[in-house]
Amino acid sequence: MSGIDTLPPLREVIAAHDLSARKSLGQNFLLDLNLTAKIARVAGDLAGSDVLEVGPGPGGLTRGLLAEGARRVLAIEKDTRCLAALSDIAEAYPGRVEVINADALELDATQHLNAPIKVVSNLPYNVGTELLIRWLTPPTWPPFWQSLTLMFQREVAERIVAQPGSKAYGRLAVLAQWRAEAKIALSLPPEAFTPPPKVSSAVVHLTALPQPRFETDQRVLEHVVAKAFNQRRKMLRAALKGLAPDIEDRLIAAGIKPTDRAETVGLEQFCALARGMESPL
Repeated sequence: MSGIDTLPPLREVIAAHDLSARKSLGQNFLLDLNLTAKIARVAGDLAGSDVLEVGPGPGGLTRGLLAEGARRVLAIEKDTRCLAALSDIAEAYPGRVEVINADALELDATQHLNAPIKVVSNLPYNVGTELLIRWLTPPTWPPFWQSLTLMFQREVAERIVAQPGSKAYGRLAVLAQWRAEAKIALSLPPEAFTPPPKVSSAVVHLTALPQPRFETDQRVLEHVVAKAFNQRRKMLRAALKGLAPDIEDRLIAAGIKPTDRAETVGLEQFCALARGMESPL
């Protein structure tokens, strides 16, 4: 019998360790092990991969990842209250779980992982977007990860997969889709969590591309896109006027009308503009 069958139900684990979710840590726990296993399956075959999990809490998703055959799980948990519950899981799966009590924003997890690596996490809401951007913008590409399977608020998930012309389209969509295939794989209602959040959630699956879709300098692209969407209601000739005195000419050279607004500009055009910012016309 596998370890997941001998461990107690998550509600009992939470009660035994007094693990009430803390809003200050962005915690909302998934207690349905059928659901956590379903999320783990979204990541594909885990048998030959190390899995990075950020914010495992009492370990519901951790147990799902192990049950679905993850070679090894590195669980990074900031909340010391959860460590005893995670230790119980590690004992049930000898040699397959490493738990580190740390802030994921401050830890270099790659030092504890062996390729191939997949990231699967029900991310704490208060750090989810920042972690995603870090994983999408490493100094070199391809990144350390093959895929990201991440739980977000539904609104954030929609921003990741949004297309030009939609209200959700913005910086996050450009950065995600420049270097990865992104799709919403699963939707979850508030009642799936304890405590229920005020919003729905969704699992986004991102697969790293071997190389970015269009050639350009990452830092320049980030800067251009941030400026463009910071004042998204303005025409681009106004929103980007601080980047170059001849910004209208550079927009035209990239195939963008100076009167366009950021939300109408596609990824290829943003990359062309970023390339155009690197050299004089």
